[in-house]
Amino acid sequence: MHDPDAETPAPDAAGPPAAGVRARDGLLAGALGWRLVWSGAVLTGLAALALGFQGLPGPAWLALLAGAAPGLAGQLLRRWDGENARMIELGGWALGTGLAAGLTGGTAGPLALWCAAPLAAALTLDNRKLVSGGAALSLVLLATSLWAAVANTAAAPPPGLSPWLSGLCALTTIGGLAWALPLSMRRRADRAERAEEAQARLEALLAGQPHLVITVDAVGKLGSAFGAAPAGVPVDALFSHGLVAAAWHPDRANVQTAILRAATRGEAETGFAPRAAPDRWVELSLRRLPDGRLAGVISDGTIRHSREMALETARAEAESLNASKSRFLANMSHELRTPLNAVIGFSDIMKQRLFGPMPDKYLEYARLIHESGGHLLALINDVLDMSKIEAERYELSRTVFDAREPVSAALRLVRLQAHEAAVALRSVLPPEPATVEADERAIKQITLNLLSNALKFTPAGGSVTVTVGAGDGVLEIAVSDTGVGIAPEDLDRLGRPYEQAGDATGRAKGTGLGLSLVRAFAELHGGSMAIESQQGEGTAVTVRLPVLLNTAVEGRPQGAEIIPLNVGR
Repeated sequence: MHDPDAETPAPDAAGPPAAGVRARDGLLAGALGWRLVWSGAVLTGLAALALGFQGLPGPAWLALLAGAAPGLAGQLLRRWDGENARMIELGGWALGTGLAAGLTGGTAGPLALWCAAPLAAALTLDNRKLVSGGAALSLVLLATSLWAAVANTAAAPPPGLSPWLSGLCALTTIGGLAWALPLSMRRRADRAERAEEAQARLEALLAGQPHLVITVDAVGKLGSAFGAAPAGVPVDALFSHGLVAAAWHPDRANVQTAILRAATRGEAETGFAPRAAPDRWVELSLRRLPDGRLAGVISDGTIRHSREMALETARAEAESLNASKSRFLANMSHELRTPLNAVIGFSDIMKQRLFGPMPDKYLEYARLIHESGGHLLALINDVLDMSKIEAERYELSRTVFDAREPVSAALRLVRLQAHEAAVALRSVLPPEPATVEADERAIKQITLNLLSNALKFTPAGGSVTVTVGAGDGVLEIAVSDTGVGIAPEDLDRLGRPYEQAGDATGRAKGTGLGLSLVRAFAELHGGSMAIESQQGEGTAVTVRLPVLLNTAVEGRPQGAEIIPLNVGR
């Protein structure tokens, strides 16, 4: 323990508890013996008076038996431990001794001193509340006996018997108090000794802690300190200058704020560089105690703080690199689109032979150039859109339109691809307009990306179905296929940029941006995307967008329009 005034030595871990147990056992035996001695003395006096006085009056017999009964009853009640049993015992003492005093003349009678018996009995019990109760009962008995004597309602024993009863009463009462008072003092001393032992054990336990455990007041002044102080935090300086002064100047405001927050809200945590070692870092945790003081722990956090700073630096660098990558991709995509548009336009002119005939071989090359240019432009558009979304620069162009129109447009774009892949393409659209307020290009892109993905991974003879549902303010676009499906370990990755599923052959069919753009467009509209798949059976991707304006169309129509494979673009 670090204390500005004194050092408290650690006690023997085995000796004091055993001594305390022996002391408590001795006190318990003393309390039990007090009851037996009281009852035994009264019964002995009763026997002596019965032998000495032939024809002992009935009230005297009853009074002495009533005075002896509480001690015997207390012996029986000792098997029930608890405050209620002890209160019943005190009530028995008050009833028995009060009856005895009342039968022998009250305060004017020879047994008046027995009114102090409840207090004496309470002193033998290890409970302050019971001592107060015993004193109150004794005062009540005294007042009752005094009233009985004044009102002359109490019976008086024969004159020759009174001195003997008075002697017996004085002997038992004075003897009982002489026994009970030292017993009570020993109980207090035992409680104080046990408290000191417990405090010494607690201090020894705290002193062995690897951190510094402290108590401070609301202004940061230390009351005590235990355990090992971190490097750079001298304990003597904490006691002389306070907790705030132990911090490096730039961090003192944090410590002061933590003390105020703990004092008002109950707890607070912070970290600071110690004034004696600014290159290190310590962590402070404070909690408010019931008495208003603050208990805290000061621990060395240099290693963890260094790791957190390194992680923070790495995160900042990664974000900077990611932003630079997004800017680079956006700029490069923009620069590539201009020459690509020229390549696509010129190859389309050559393919249509607008300036005259050309050999079939050149026509084939022009068609390949046009298809490759269109494919590359689509990839660049995806990269550009994803870069804008990641940089939070993509803005939706919301208009009011029929959601069936962009879905139908996407279907027309993939009909030729479905025909060439020998995959049946089906659509299930609402019979009534589904009016939405959304970005029409984004809705078309969502449908087109989902259809393209489904066609890529559906073998010949399979089918792809797009379903549009409208109801409760939500537009739902679902694309299902009978393709190869997705492995469970790949489901969690899909939807993130540049993440792909399947083997190398399947991954070569795309860039991993299709589903990530679908998820991004859905989230920009406040919606969501869900994927369900079973390997070998197919995949279903559902996009839900809260963009529907009219709710007249509920659920999905029952019929399905089947687009024949031989229908061209």
